[in-house]
Amino acid sequence: MLITIASGKGGTGKTTIAVNLALIIKEMLPVMLLDCDVEEPNAHLFLQPSFTQHRGVFTTVPKVDETKCDGCGRCSSFCAYGAIAIVEKQPIIFPELCHSCGGCSLVCPTEAITEIPRKIGSVETGAGKGIQITKGSLAIGSPLAPVVVNAVRDTAPANHRGRVVIIDASPGTSCSVVAAVQNTDFCLLVTEPTPFGLHDLALAVELATKLQLPYGVVINRSGLGDSGVYDYCSEARIPILMEIPFDTRYASCYAKGGLLVEAFPDLKEQFHNLWDRIRDRLASDKPPYAWG
Repeated sequence: MLITIASGKGGTGKTTIAVNLALIIKEMLPVMLLDCDVEEPNAHLFLQPSFTQHRGVFTTVPKVDETKCDGCGRCSSFCAYGAIAIVEKQPIIFPELCHSCGGCSLVCPTEAITEIPRKIGSVETGAGKGIQITKGSLAIGSPLAPVVVNAVRDTAPANHRGRVVIIDASPGTSCSVVAAVQNTDFCLLVTEPTPFGLHDLALAVELATKLQLPYGVVINRSGLGDSGVYDYCSEARIPILMEIPFDTRYASCYAKGGLLVEAFPDLKEQFHNLWDRIRDRLASDKPPYAWG
C-alpha cells in the first residue's frame, strides 16, 4: 500500500503526520518511509536513522566536440529548454537547463554532440525506530527535483503486499509533487485552518482529483484561524480524517525533534483512528475520488 502525505503549502505539519503515522502502522505492518521532499528532507531528524546505503543520482548533459561542430545551430533550434546556444558559431551549454532528452545529439549532422553524466542529487537508505527510511537530496542549484523523487521511489519494493510505504511529498503542486503522489493508493492532504491553508488546500485537492487518487484531509493546529477550511470540506464533501489542536506543547515537542505519538497518548489514539479511516476508505468500492 502506497500512502502519500502532501500539502498545498509548506509548514502545515506534513512531515509530522508522515513520521507519526509510520510509527503507528509499524505496530501492525512493516513500514517504509520515503522522504521525497528532496529540496528540504527532514524526516530523518525525527527517526534518527543509521544510513547504510548511499548513491548518487545522475542525469546526462550534452558535450560538444568543437573540432566537429560547424555551428549550424540545429541543436539550439531543437532544444525547447534553451540548454544550448550558438554564439558566433560557437556552442554554449547550460547544463542546469538540460532535461536529458538526448535530442540535440540526434539532430546534430556532424555527430559532434555526446552525452556525459552529471550528478544532480543523492539517495540514502537506512533504518530508524524500526522503520526503513530513504531520503533524497537535490543538489544545490539543480532544478530537476522529479528525477531525484523518482530515484527515491525506485527504492521501494515493486510488490507492496503486506507492507505500507509512506511517501512524504514536497509542499505545493509542482512537478516534484506530481512525481511523488502519482500512482499511489491514497493521498493524505495536510492543511491548517487559515486563508492561506484554504487556498493551497483547494489546489492540492484539484491535483489529487485530476490524478484520480482517493484523498482525505488532516487539519493541523485546529482552533487557530477561521472556519474556511471546514466550510470548504463540507461543501465539497471531503472527509476530515483527523484534527490536531493548536497546542504549544505539541509545537515544543516538534521543535525538539520529538515524536507526538510517544509523548502524548491521546494523539497516539488519534493516529490509530486515522490509520483505521484510511484502511476503511481503501476497502470501500466507491470510485477513487468520490465521497459521501
